[in-house]
Amino acid sequence: MSTEKPRPTFQMDGHDVPFDEGQSILAAALAAGRYVPYLCYHPEFQPHGSCKVCTVKINGRTHASCTTPAHEGDVVESNVDELNDMRKGLVQFLFTEGNHFCPSCEASGNCTLQAVGYDLGMTSAHYSPLFPDRPLDASHPEVLLDFNRCILCELCVRASALVDKKSVFSLAGRGIQKHLVVNAESGKLADTELSVDDKAMSVCPVGVILRKRRGFQVPIGERKYDEHPIREVAVQKQKGE
Repeated sequence: MSTEKPRPTFQMDGHDVPFDEGQSILAAALAAGRYVPYLCYHPEFQPHGSCKVCTVKINGRTHASCTTPAHEGDVVESNVDELNDMRKGLVQFLFTEGNHFCPSCEASGNCTLQAVGYDLGMTSAHYSPLFPDRPLDASHPEVLLDFNRCILCELCVRASALVDKKSVFSLAGRGIQKHLVVNAESGKLADTELSVDDKAMSVCPVGVILRKRRGFQVPIGERKYDEHPIREVAVQKQKGE
């Protein structure tokens, strides 16, 4: 007879979700196959809750699910109109603050922001676009940076610092002036040690960090979110599949 202690659970939208000690609400939900929208979360990095798209209600109060540890008996609401409307508004603001024109973007079909927007039923940015004027950086022989699409998720910052040990990227400024920068005296990517094999190259959820001479190599219709909706991709990613 098995003496293994059953895992504790919390309830999400009427379903029991098992979790491990110290696991966040978001990580546990995804591991159990229950999707919660997110943008700045990545299972390989410590979450910091910057985008707030993963906000849920826990025992009646709102929390970022990526940074909130699960506790046995918690009652969590996620897939409800109130929260989905809030998430949709946040995504619309991100489209407004950056230059996100999906039909002409190389990341279309591979873009988490675009996929989350589709999942939330977003059909327009709703708000008047700000049209930021941020320069492109094509100085690196193999990589192009389009700062106009940055959503300040900090995934490239953390990947470069924690995995690649190069600290190529960082954020500067505050509020509406906050933006991604390259850590070089010249401010140019060519004057860093960035390699196409770096982890920082693969974590951007939008179309900021691009390989040169690879544009539209995978046809539209055959890309990540073309083949599988983000609800499936996010769950598979958490499980390491």
